[in-house]
Amino acid sequence: MQVQGKYDARAFLAEQMTRAQGLRLKRLSEEAYQPAQYDRDLSFTEAARRIQVLEAEIELANSF
Repeated sequence: MQVQGKYDARAFLAEQMTRAQGLRLKRLSEEAYQPAQYDRDLSFTEAARRIQVLEAEIELANSF
């Protein structure tokens, strides 16, 4: 039985952006001149989405 309001550190950490994602997102956001895309408090899923979008934008810009 789970206690209501109990802090589940494992669930919290599983949902948080990883250190590697944070470093990659920061570098990509700077490279794409979009520093607002980086935020320390992103979820794992949101960080992955932003990384994918920034990589696509950078690849498109480099194709010209």
